[in-house]
Amino acid sequence: MTDSATPDTAAPPPGGPVLSVRNLHRSYKSGQGVLKVLSGADMDIHPGEMVGLIGPSGSGKSTLLHAAGLLEKPDAGEIFINGRECLKLGDDARTTVRRDTIGVVYQFHHLLREFSALDNVVIPQMIAGRSRSPSRAAAKRLLNLMGLSERLHHKPSQMSGGEQQRVAIARAIANRPQVLLADEPTGNLDPRTSTTVFRSLYDLTRLEGVSALIATHNMGLITYFDRVLTVRNGLVVPFEGALPEA
Repeated sequence: MTDSATPDTAAPPPGGPVLSVRNLHRSYKSGQGVLKVLSGADMDIHPGEMVGLIGPSGSGKSTLLHAAGLLEKPDAGEIFINGRECLKLGDDARTTVRRDTIGVVYQFHHLLREFSALDNVVIPQMIAGRSRSPSRAAAKRLLNLMGLSERLHHKPSQMSGGEQQRVAIARAIANRPQVLLADEPTGNLDPRTSTTVFRSLYDLTRLEGVSALIATHNMGLITYFDRVLTVRNGLVVPFEGALPEA
């Protein structure tokens, strides 16, 4: 396993990592003072690879994902996407980069309750400027790949938790992002459903050629990853624990 966390303050070269984090710092004010969560974190995600991110609650996994996804500004540091530093961009430009380059899956699906599974995958594509017909075609293809061909017109309340999360994964992939960021995507599911949903996520990202950074507590899933990182003392370092047998 290579050490992707070796400090490197230089910009990644063109044609290099799809996502790079450099010297990221993030602190939060708390009743006890200031809580330092990230203290110079560095990380690269390369095209086509699936990287696991593990660590205890409060270690900084979600903070790292939110910063990498341009959802939250860190106190200091740089985020490069395709070699372009994005934290210095204006709000509109960051939104465009996030929309066109990044897909996000959360622990809770956050589907639009009044819309069908199909519409939940169509709407983000139309917001991005795609016309309705190709959006529907792409949504149907993705939902079929996720095993949801019989659920296209079901609303979230008519689907199981695992089905809802598979819709959320299809939605995150629909705009053809280069990198998928997933924050405990199966953490709200029972163990059996968790494995099924994760396998669907794994198969779809591999099929679509999407890079992925996936935070998880489930050690049984880490054999799927090309690399496994952890957040320790505010830094991103290679995981050095024992991997479960495949």
